[in-house]
Amino acid sequence: MTLLSLNPVKEFENLTHNLQRYFDDFPTFGNHFNTEFSPRIDITEKDGDLRVEAEIPGVKKDDLKITVKDNVLTIEGEKKREEEKKEKNYYRIERSYGLFSRSFVLPENVDANNVEAKFEDGVLIVDLKKALPKKIEEKEIKVK
Repeated sequence: MTLLSLNPVKEFENLTHNLQRYFDDFPTFGNHFNTEFSPRIDITEKDGDLRVEAEIPGVKKDDLKITVKDNVLTIEGEKKREEEKKEKNYYRIERSYGLFSRSFVLPENVDANNVEAKFEDGVLIVDLKKALPKKIEEKEIKVK
């Protein structure tokens, strides 16, 4: 009779690692001909100003469109696939390609007219400034 040592913590770590791996690949789960592309986004705030950073490797600046309408920031673009070369034997294709669009509702205090964007080294950075507070003037209301 052989005794096996069981380490429940290690077994749980293996299970969570495997689950995380499946969820990380969820957009392509079971799809060997992946055509979906969705950039990873970070949104941070400092002193009321927002910064949106999007990882968009392999996309050209001219293939991006950034809009702000009705307090919604939208980042659209296309990651184009290079032409498949007939002399290559493909064993595995994991890179994603295609059109993408991500939209985010902005807080009310963001000035839609004061937005700056820059794109370098595959990272898009969109800075949104907070709006200046509106002055509330005292106004006397006549009773009728």
